[in-house]
Amino acid sequence: MRTIRPSPSLTNVRYEIRGDLARRAHEMERRGYEIIPLNIGNPGLFGFRTPETMRLAMIENLKSSEAYCHQKGVFPAREAVVMQQQSRGVRGVSVDEVFMGNGVSELIDLVLRALLSTDDEVLVPSPDYPLWTAAVTLNHGRAVHYPCRPENGFEPDPREIEALITSRTRAIVVINPNNPTGAVYSRATLEAIAHIAEKHHLVVFCDEIYDQVLYGDAEFVPMATLVNGTLCATLAGLSKVYRACGYRVGWAVFSGEIEQARDYLSALDKLSSLRLCSNVPGQWAVQTALGGYQSIYELTRPGGRLFQSRQAILDGVAASKYLQVHAPRGAIYAFVGVKDGALPGFDDQQFAMDLLEHKHVLLAPGTSFNSAYNTHFRITNLPRPEVLADVFRRMEELLDSYASGAEPVSRPAPELRIITK
Repeated sequence: MRTIRPSPSLTNVRYEIRGDLARRAHEMERRGYEIIPLNIGNPGLFGFRTPETMRLAMIENLKSSEAYCHQKGVFPAREAVVMQQQSRGVRGVSVDEVFMGNGVSELIDLVLRALLSTDDEVLVPSPDYPLWTAAVTLNHGRAVHYPCRPENGFEPDPREIEALITSRTRAIVVINPNNPTGAVYSRATLEAIAHIAEKHHLVVFCDEIYDQVLYGDAEFVPMATLVNGTLCATLAGLSKVYRACGYRVGWAVFSGEIEQARDYLSALDKLSSLRLCSNVPGQWAVQTALGGYQSIYELTRPGGRLFQSRQAILDGVAASKYLQVHAPRGAIYAFVGVKDGALPGFDDQQFAMDLLEHKHVLLAPGTSFNSAYNTHFRITNLPRPEVLADVFRRMEELLDSYASGAEPVSRPAPELRIITK
């Protein structure tokens, strides 16, 4: 029989967050091992609850959720997004420029598919959330990575960005607050990127899914308030700020040079129609979420659970002989690295596999975020502080074995229990 082969368009697509390591973790769990899953930012997995008012809004509108809605989404949800943007100082936005999607993930694919021709280039940060690079590739474009260097706190240098622009460059992606690094970009950096985009007529895609997840004195500046002379798309949703990943509700709202982008927006409307509509029940939670009490601040302020778990990561790194980190100022991750010269030959992929096999902790290696170096890994601060403290003890045991050249000591295998009557 003829072998069925996958599309060659997938050759350079990577998503290790749910790749080989995650599959291996699943196999181990089926054999009875307890795995600590730090590979993905999934709040519900760690006991975070969606605000009750959002659940009630969905229940009360179930009778209105059985038919397809408009391809752009239900009006109250889109209107709530417009009101949020206006409250932030974004001008010229109406419900016609808001597209609801099955999470930001679907919208990333749609906004790129409507824009790109073969070999068009998109500037993407490195490290990045790998779906951006994957979606550019799957839509026949070429991702050109601009560096966000550890020595600069993972904030990009606008001069390096502009040097990468060619006649094929169509767009630039800005992820702020950043996944995977936790960086929150300064106003000066964002203003410089906005100027570059306007100068070169680039579409600006702003991934702002963590817009209210901030720590300390970090200030979030909405990119759409800075971009006027070109098209700007702001992507956000319910998954992280409102701990509603499973609702699969995101939105893309367009601002800036709307009139010059009517053909593009019509193409995006066509793509939205082809998938009929996005999840209807979850959309009824948007108005309540954006207009109601913002409980995220209870979690991110000192004493809040996300703040304290972030501190547990910082404490774990500080106590390590081998690790270093730039304190995340936003989002729900830290991008931890190995100190220069501490462990020659360190490889993030091998470390991630050894940590899983021997210490039963699952995390994402840094190279899976399209970083140019293999000395980092991403960890989420969603678990409770005591869990993260235990994780860093397990890491240090493994790193000690690397330093001494000894074989890693594995945690005990699951106990077999024989049940008798």
